[in-house]
Amino acid sequence: MGSNWGTGREGGRWTVWGTGRGAGRGTGLGLRPRGAGRRVVLTAGVAALATLAAGPVAMARPANAPTDATASPTSSESTHTPAHTPARDPLSAASLTTPHAGWRLKDSGSTARFRGLAAVSRTIAWVAGTAGTVLRTHDGGRHWSNISPPGAGALEFRDIEAFDARRAVVLAIGEGAASRVFRTDDAGATWTESFRNPDPQAFYDCLTFFDRRHGIALSDPVDGKYRILSTGDGGRSWRVLPSAGMPPAQQGEAAFAASGQCLVSSGSRDAWIATGGAATSRVLHTTDRGRTWSVADTPLPAGDPARGVFALAVRDRGHALAVGGDYRPGRPSPHAAAVSDDAGTTWTPAAEPPTAYRSGAAWFPHSRRLALAVGPTGSDLTFDGGRTWHTFDNGSYDTVDCAPDLGCWAAGEQGRIARLEP
Repeated sequence: MGSNWGTGREGGRWTVWGTGRGAGRGTGLGLRPRGAGRRVVLTAGVAALATLAAGPVAMARPANAPTDATASPTSSESTHTPAHTPARDPLSAASLTTPHAGWRLKDSGSTARFRGLAAVSRTIAWVAGTAGTVLRTHDGGRHWSNISPPGAGALEFRDIEAFDARRAVVLAIGEGAASRVFRTDDAGATWTESFRNPDPQAFYDCLTFFDRRHGIALSDPVDGKYRILSTGDGGRSWRVLPSAGMPPAQQGEAAFAASGQCLVSSGSRDAWIATGGAATSRVLHTTDRGRTWSVADTPLPAGDPARGVFALAVRDRGHALAVGGDYRPGRPSPHAAAVSDDAGTTWTPAAEPPTAYRSGAAWFPHSRRLALAVGPTGSDLTFDGGRTWHTFDNGSYDTVDCAPDLGCWAAGEQGRIARLEP
């Protein structure tokens, strides 16, 4: 599914094409507390955000300690991830509670709209978007290589999952043969098409991986039930799973192909589906890699094809965030966020949700409280696990992802790609 800013339903599916809002460079943190009593909390939260943005070395040292240029990263990295370069300047709360910490736009050299994003590290990221475009950086966004699969110009890429600097799987959405999966093992120098949807009723929206071998992809309902595609060889081959363990879909229900986060996973067997477009916005949960599913209602906006849960972010098996709302510009999106502390069995509305529709969300690695949400009208932070949200940027982004080394990236319309920096 997805959202459509004004071109109407397309073949029974809602696909996000729109122009979004917000332009220019990110506006930095510049938080404005909703009450004077929250100022200390927000100041501490901004300092924590900027420390996280500076990377693991900054996190490890005291706020006013001098930077040792020879220090080693405090967290281990995969053999495919370059060593982290320590921050150049000492960090302090005073220097970090300024409007300068936040998203820093990178020149992608593209005008594609990127709704697929995979953050491998602070230096390596992949994006996928319109006109069959796939870009990759290996130097923190200073340079971007166009590694689009040959002949894919008519495809709409909406999700990408990268295992490391060289291996990734990308999903194209659409009805019938427009839904395809490609894999690369050489940083995009070559691609292999591993799946082309043969069913005109199926429309694939998102994919996720449990590990380097096992993953699933999600299609909107076919014959009244969501369809799950499964791989056991890293996306080199796929098969449709039986639908017996899938609960019936509601009338008009589907998933939104808005940010690559309508299907997410945690651990070796758990995954969650975000839904919308029907009477109730729901989240489905599997504990066996997609063979059986349970379902739970959420308090996010519903009752219209443009409303629902657009993205999920799972910190661990028990704790999850849901964001969404009504994607149409200018439409109110009350209750645009919710939290779950029981693996998605129950959902509680955020006490202070984002002020508008949000399409993407991500937890900060190694944090139990900090998370990001993004959308066409801005970006928000939570310092309390999703219960209250605070806008820190008004630029347009569709998706967000954070790497284990604390490299957080966002991407969206007109080739916009940014990294979180102090």
